[in-house]
Amino acid sequence: MMLGPIDYSMWSADFLVEICCVVCLLKKRAFTQYFTLVLYLCASIAVGVGRYSIMGTSGFSSGAYYYFYFYSDALLTICLYFVLMTLYAHVFSEMGVTKLLRGGAMLLLAGTVWISYHMVATSSDRFVTQFVVEVSQNLYFVGVVLTYLLWGAMLKLRENRTRLVQLVLSMGVYFSAFAGSYALANIHSNAVVWRYVYHLMALWLPLSWAYTFVKVPEEARMATTSLLPSNR
Repeated sequence: MMLGPIDYSMWSADFLVEICCVVCLLKKRAFTQYFTLVLYLCASIAVGVGRYSIMGTSGFSSGAYYYFYFYSDALLTICLYFVLMTLYAHVFSEMGVTKLLRGGAMLLLAGTVWISYHMVATSSDRFVTQFVVEVSQNLYFVGVVLTYLLWGAMLKLRENRTRLVQLVLSMGVYFSAFAGSYALANIHSNAVVWRYVYHLMALWLPLSWAYTFVKVPEEARMATTSLLPSNR
């Protein structure tokens, strides 16, 4: 399978947007407050460079690229999981339950890994690779559930920090799109179509984050009534 100009254009766009997003976070002095976002973006940039290098030396259809892609995808998914836990910590910061959230997050991550292991335990062919892929897919579905639970909690608590609201919404769109694409890809496998879909989703997250940190000041607040469904 060969890559075309569209693939390289989208790859370059994703790389540049991620760099711009890191710069935005640093300029807004949000590094310590949103450290896991910076960690994810830096990891994604490093992974992008690694994938491009391996593709240039071994080819897009090579075994080396295949293994690196899925192992690096699992790493990025785990980083995103910690981003989501950071958003949980911000939402519940005034309740003093940060340590409890961290403990629960680690237990849930360990449980997801354990379930993924048992789902592929009977596989003898490429066991480790199948295990890594299963962990990534399961974490996306866990991410969907946790994001919508967080959104429900924000509605209940009448959370009105605009930047935080937009970050949670962007995560919800991303996790939902990826989980849905995994499910649809298992039903109808079209490598070309899903490759472009994955590119667009990878571009969405840093783009939405960059917009949030550039356009929405930390002190911005929104009317809580705009978050609640209308009774009409």
